[in-house]
Amino acid sequence: MRVVMFGYQTWGHRTLQALLGSDHEVVLVVTHPRSEHAYEKIWDDSVAELAAKHDVPVLLRNRPDDAELLDTLREVAPDIIVANNWRTWLPPEIFDLPPHGTLNIHDSLLPAYAGFSPIIWALINGEERVGVTAHRMNGELDAGDVLIQRSVPVGSADTATDLFHRTVDLITPIVRESLDLIAAGEDRWQPQDRTRASFFHKRSIEDSRIDWSWPAEDLERLVRAQSDPYPSAYTHHRGERIRIVSAAVSEARYGGTPGRIFIREGDGVVIVAGADARGGKSRGLLIRRLRTEDGTEHAAQDYFRTMGGYLTARP
Repeated sequence: MRVVMFGYQTWGHRTLQALLGSDHEVVLVVTHPRSEHAYEKIWDDSVAELAAKHDVPVLLRNRPDDAELLDTLREVAPDIIVANNWRTWLPPEIFDLPPHGTLNIHDSLLPAYAGFSPIIWALINGEERVGVTAHRMNGELDAGDVLIQRSVPVGSADTATDLFHRTVDLITPIVRESLDLIAAGEDRWQPQDRTRASFFHKRSIEDSRIDWSWPAEDLERLVRAQSDPYPSAYTHHRGERIRIVSAAVSEARYGGTPGRIFIREGDGVVIVAGADARGGKSRGLLIRRLRTEDGTEHAAQDYFRTMGGYLTARP
């Protein structure tokens, strides 16, 4: 089949690699220009450079809403469009243009976690599995019929970085199997159960701010979800922003006011956490390592020389 690929960052790069190594012909690649957005500078393997290396024509677009793009798509006459991590809406005159429509590769187990940063949100929310879905694009966000879905388990110590690597490795087999099924006329599409759908927005630095009213179990997952190279979960101490690099849930239960720098436990320092912490039935967040704004990493017990005082959401 003749394939046009819409994609960006490492997800798009992996998808293009899969297509280039398949039995299908890539006739055009459409990708975004490089961005200075904090999250879009992570996993930023260049789709444009890979396409150029293989002599595939490339168009750079922020949005797919110009006549030149549509004319070019009609000229190259694809049998199918394959999209992965295209960051803006594709109009129906594009996604319905090829005979086989558009196959979208999304890094969640749809219908849950449609939208953006699904692995990070899924880890924060304590999901047991994450994965990748190949589905047919339609006019709703990540809502089309599903062709293939694959998943991996989430371990108790997994970070978003760990889960990124495991799920991105699913892209190549999913893309190739999907296209081979479609080309052979053996594709069987399953409608999504829209009653189970959930939608998530792009993450920003604000979403990494620690709210000490959250239970410690949720905060520990937030720290793992914001693992390097993502912008770390952060709080403030005496007016200075500090980033939490490593944390755990405390062994003991601690009462008091959320955010209180309370006590040493094991190899870390416990911060009181949870909206109901005043009842003394909640566990705290055990901070093990942190990073100050100058980039220096500290063991928590070295940084917090004395107990007392508070960590706060803002200076």
